[in-house]
Amino acid sequence: MNNEDSLPPEEKYNLISRNLQEVLGEEKIKTILKERDLKLYWGTATTGKPHIAYFVPMSKIADFLRAGTEVTILFADLHAYLDNMKAPWDLLELRVQYYEHSIKAMLQSIGVSLEKLKFVKGTDYELSREYTLDVYRLTSVVTEHDAKKAGAEVVKQVDNPLLSGLLYPGLQALDEEYLKVDAQFGGVDQRKIFTFAEKYLPQLGYQKRAHLMNPMVPGLTGSKMSSSEEDSKIDLLDSPANVKKKLKKAFCEPGNIETNGILSFSKHVIFPLLKPNEKYIVPRKPEFGGDSSFEKYEDLEKAFAKEEVHPGDLKNAVEVYINRLLEPIRKTFSTPELKKLAERAYPIPSKTKGAPNASPATDEIIPSRLDIRVGKIVEVSKHPEADSLYVEKIDLGEENPRTIVSGLVNFIPIEEMQDRMVVVLCNLKPAKMRGVESQGMVLCASVDDPKQVETLIPPVGAVVGEQVYVENFEGGKPDEILNPKKKVWEKLQVDLKTSKDCIAQWQGNSLLTKSGGKIYCTSMTGAPIK
Repeated sequence: MNNEDSLPPEEKYNLISRNLQEVLGEEKIKTILKERDLKLYWGTATTGKPHIAYFVPMSKIADFLRAGTEVTILFADLHAYLDNMKAPWDLLELRVQYYEHSIKAMLQSIGVSLEKLKFVKGTDYELSREYTLDVYRLTSVVTEHDAKKAGAEVVKQVDNPLLSGLLYPGLQALDEEYLKVDAQFGGVDQRKIFTFAEKYLPQLGYQKRAHLMNPMVPGLTGSKMSSSEEDSKIDLLDSPANVKKKLKKAFCEPGNIETNGILSFSKHVIFPLLKPNEKYIVPRKPEFGGDSSFEKYEDLEKAFAKEEVHPGDLKNAVEVYINRLLEPIRKTFSTPELKKLAERAYPIPSKTKGAPNASPATDEIIPSRLDIRVGKIVEVSKHPEADSLYVEKIDLGEENPRTIVSGLVNFIPIEEMQDRMVVVLCNLKPAKMRGVESQGMVLCASVDDPKQVETLIPPVGAVVGEQVYVENFEGGKPDEILNPKKKVWEKLQVDLKTSKDCIAQWQGNSLLTKSGGKIYCTSMTGAPIK
């Protein structure tokens, strides 16, 4: 990294652009490199804990620095709040501190000199008079359609979007001007925001920047790696035992090179960080041919595609390299100060002592606050005072079945209700319905015109009392009782509906049982769940 000044512009560009999926403004970058070094920024919204996928942009930042690029890392705290309040306002500063320590530890782990980097917090300048005026100027030329389209891949999409999510792309565009850079770097999921910036910044009299995009690296389950999906990612502070456990469960189909997070991590992190003349080693027992070594990723990929490298051996190789990267980070975060910071920045929802009906410590309206379980109707009868209501005894894995009143008489014959497996919201405040106390709600897909109702169906093999959670929101404890005054259920319910495949979802995230099975209905698509 000390020889970047001696590199010709062509080699600098090759370093800057290698392993990227796309570059917008290639000629602009090459022209700048003939005159001076590039100025670039990478931003990260300070929401969930950084995980091992962050090494993908970090390895590219190492490339940028080797090419002499002036790199600014933006801790986008205001963006974290605007994106559906993924980071509560009172936790923003703590999460910025956690991210700064995490990112610095990662860069030090891969041997990047921090002297060549600049760290900036979004709210240090995004609340200034000038920036605020530019936000207003931008809103006078941007259409709602363009703002929503720009954030479609990044901002959480809901049926009733908050105005904050529409502001998000504009702020990210303005950051390019206020950070005084030539280019912005991000994942290919940012492409619509990048083209939004290229379209609208010139309308404010600012120059169009170049944009560099990393591919989206699959998580360990084969889909996008997510900080909120526990099995999808390896945390920076995971122990060697946890690393082994998660890699063992990781999706790594023999010969599959398309949706293989293990291979992708090797390509985008391990190979770029190998020292000169160091080879990628796949350990194998002597009886299976001994260790294999690879100088180039392409050779490893070809060998795996031909099934010359077994998935188990590939996982063992990646385990070694991951632990090599994580060990310095674990040591950094072993101090009492950083342990306390982690606890404060990411508090575990807990109940107040001595208050059995207390709400979790967080006021975030997130689906993990719902206590949804698989139940079985063990007894059913008509309500004595209401012709349209059933009174059901439902086994939810508790000592005694719960009494629940449901308005299903006109939709499901009583003989079909007996022994039916259902999905029940268990932490509503008990309410009397025509004189009978109902201790929960049977969740149904329902439309009004014409009126149709179907109970949600647990997956085959689901057991009574099994917890149901929303994909990507497994963490946290449900409220003991949902506070009716805060309307937690009502606020969450508006985004509960069935997909085109009849899968029950919240904001596009499937409802799952602990074993991973999906909750569904028989035939209703796009129907609200209530």
